[in-house]
Amino acid sequence: MCWNTSSAFTPVGVVLRGTATRRVVRTLGDAAHLLMKEWPSDDGEEYMAAVKACVDAITGKISPEQFREILLRAANKAGIAALTVVYQGLEHGGPDQPSQVRN
Repeated sequence: MCWNTSSAFTPVGVVLRGTATRRVVRTLGDAAHLLMKEWPSDDGEEYMAAVKACVDAITGKISPEQFREILLRAANKAGIAALTVVYQGLEHGGPDQPSQVRN
């Protein structure tokens, strides 16, 4: 079985309640750590879907971007602030300049 925890996806910044902890999740490994060690609750339908999707992405059954969308839904349901910075290229000030922030 090929496990791919280094696959990257569009980064998601999360702020965990109660701890004032901020994380940027960039890879499947980052996401697995977040879900297993730092998620505020280990129950609920959306959380379980995110854990399953993380395993599915690590094993290649779904794409990292498909997992990312499921992670965002789980964060929303858990009351975790999740931000995505979308870059649109050089015409908007270069790759380091955000063009849109989505919650």
